[in-house]
Amino acid sequence: MKVLLLGGTGEARELAAALNGAELDGLGRAGAGRAGVAGAGVQVVSSLAGRTSDARLPAGEVRVGGFGGVDGLVDWLREHPVDAVVDATHPFAASITANALAATHLVGVPLLVLRRPGWTPAPDDTWHWADSTSAAADLLPRLGTRAFLTIGRQGLDAFAKTGLWTLARCVDPPAPRPAWCELILARGPFTLADEQTILRDHRIDVLVTKDSGGPATAAKLTAARQHGIPVLVIRRPPLPVGPEVVETVGEAVQWVIRASHSPST
Repeated sequence: MKVLLLGGTGEARELAAALNGAELDGLGRAGAGRAGVAGAGVQVVSSLAGRTSDARLPAGEVRVGGFGGVDGLVDWLREHPVDAVVDATHPFAASITANALAATHLVGVPLLVLRRPGWTPAPDDTWHWADSTSAAADLLPRLGTRAFLTIGRQGLDAFAKTGLWTLARCVDPPAPRPAWCELILARGPFTLADEQTILRDHRIDVLVTKDSGGPATAAKLTAARQHGIPVLVIRRPPLPVGPEVVETVGEAVQWVIRASHSPST
């Protein structure tokens, strides 16, 4: 069985490691070298957008770079036939998910979307929600005067208009490098001690984040709670109607197993 895995997240790397080279046995389990009634091996091709330098590479075959929209992905799927596509991209990669849905529908390949759950506030949290980066930038001046932006480099420019003292954390620097904010270049996961130090040393009084979910960058939310700092959370874009959606790598593995036994594969 061959799977195209649209990746770039920790879950995508975990799924690639779980599936690549595994055998799907007759009892509906997956395992590398497992004894039993052997089925077809799994070949995973992970696709990375290539927007982050020195990205962590998953196990197995890797391609880097975009497909060129729906038409480009359709062409690739026809030139490199696969049995299934799994979209395990970032929860805010809405255009990639929409393109994957359209392309797999045209080619007739099953699609699964793997999305980790979003974050939920604790009883002592003070969270404010916004539907977009622009809406968050409009709301931000009412919440504090020294902001810590943890939204990555995309959409960062929307906050230039706030006039607040701003610290922004990104994996790679925006181009051109903004003069209106200070930058921290770092890649998660981040510890609670890391986040507490940033909030204290920079006298942060409001935190801005996307509802990315997952444990790798969740420590900032705990730090904000402990410091009594409000958090401005940008909501995820809605998922398109159509594809099956799961929240864990284990569920994704089971979906691939079921797909391997379907008549179409």
